[in-house]
Amino acid sequence: MIPILDLKPQYESLQAQMDEAILAAVRSGQYINGPNVKAFEKELAGYLGSKHAIGLNSGTDALHLALRALDIGPGDEVITVPFTFVATTEAIGIVGAKPVFVDIDPVTYNMDPAEVEAKITPRTKAIMPVHLYGQPADMEALMAIAKQHGLHVIEDCAQAIGATINGKRVGTIGTIGCFSFFPSKNLGAYGDGGACTTDDPELAARITALRGHGGRVKYHHEELGVNSRLDEVQAAVLRVKLPHLDQWNAARREVAKRYNELLKDIPGVMPPEELSGTLPVYHQYTIRLKDRNGIQESLKNKGIQTMVYYPVPLHLQKVHDYLDCETGDFPISERAAREVLSLPIFPELTMEQQQEVAEALRRSVEDGIPL
Repeated sequence: MIPILDLKPQYESLQAQMDEAILAAVRSGQYINGPNVKAFEKELAGYLGSKHAIGLNSGTDALHLALRALDIGPGDEVITVPFTFVATTEAIGIVGAKPVFVDIDPVTYNMDPAEVEAKITPRTKAIMPVHLYGQPADMEALMAIAKQHGLHVIEDCAQAIGATINGKRVGTIGTIGCFSFFPSKNLGAYGDGGACTTDDPELAARITALRGHGGRVKYHHEELGVNSRLDEVQAAVLRVKLPHLDQWNAARREVAKRYNELLKDIPGVMPPEELSGTLPVYHQYTIRLKDRNGIQESLKNKGIQTMVYYPVPLHLQKVHDYLDCETGDFPISERAAREVLSLPIFPELTMEQQQEVAEALRRSVEDGIPL
């Protein structure tokens, strides 16, 4: 079986350094807001080119606390996309705001700026684009719209750490950037973790207070907050990994390049495309197929693990029934949900493994499964 992701080679390549860092953190006796958290926040901000980075316990909380810090709540609207993981709209709902969907670009799977202005109302407070699959959204167009209408932009960078747009890293272009360090991410912890980035010192201070029960001074609480601190051990893990991130992302791009070459002559297979001026990080390598489910089953039988991100767009999920959306409201997202298939990708994936994936895909097509 060729897995969709294999994290063992990464650990093995860093084992001595990683074991030492984890053991040192455990021996220190400082497990909450200790030296590793503070150092990682500084190192992450430096890597991204942001003035502030605030460690949190998940990417979901990063989105949630970004909204809280911007005073977005009941009665407000946030424009986002239905083709993403539920955490994007979950955070909007948690603060009592309403997600307002716009459809995606059929090539990049990211927010289509041409759809945004028609959805802006007096209740709109922010735009929340998602850099899906590690492909940056069209931030230049979205920032121009936001500036014209006086809106905040919250970047969902959960899958795209290290990706750039015209040389600027995602998460540093909008008002606040939100990151996930879930183990499967390009920069993954050994448990949950997340972070917010911003150049605004007051927003940074507010998020820092909100993550610690709403207080800026210990035992003095200004507002209702949450307990959302990045774990000291996870911070130690992330500090070991961060210096290798660019190398790993470059390896992912090489994997994507090889896939493009291997798959180019297979009929009915649509490979991913890159937005001009962007440098993606290929958290996923996602193709499109008309008979996606049949191909996926065939690949499984041939020992190839694949995943569908995501099979049901958010506007058709039960959790969003109250929005009264219907099938056909966002046809590009709905079609993507029927057709996308993510192939195995990780920095250590070998050429031989990729050739096996490509050959299995070719045989699945030639076996007579209609595309």
